Amino acid sequence: MTQSQTKPQAKPRSAYPLFVTFATRWRDNDQYGHMNNAVYYELFDSAINKFLMDAQILDMAGGSGVFLVASSGCDYFAEVAYPSDVEVGVAISRLGRSAITYDLGLFVADAKMTAARGFVVHVNVGHLGGSPTEMDEATRAKCAPLLTAAD
Repeated sequence: MTQSQTKPQAKPRSAYPLFVTFATRWRDNDQYGHMNNAVYYELFDSAINKFLMDAQILDMAGGSGVFLVASSGCDYFAEVAYPSDVEVGVAISRLGRSAITYDLGLFVADAKMTAARGFVVHVNVGHLGGSPTEMDEATRAKCAPLLTAAD
């Protein structure tokens, strides 16, 4: 870590305008008795896709494009284990011409601070050729309520 980088910090609920609730499953725990790190990514992906489907941005039956993951990461602050209900807070920290950067916070139900924070960069691509495609204004407008200041 360089001097210009700061140590990742947990965030409060107020940092996220949207929440999606999930129940953990027995199989989510690993041999160490806590939720396996891959499950965090599954929950982040599910929360993002729920937003995209609820906002009618993602059309699984044949829309003109899809969002692909270009980059992702996660920082962990507290253990999570089955049986726990969890909530994924969803915010957008950057809304580009063809890409969306999501800021995600995983909370154990009713916790005030994140147990983990993640990010996902989605790039909008056309079905044919897979090259980046500019998002239309309707998509941008549907994303705008989740736009928050990047930290």
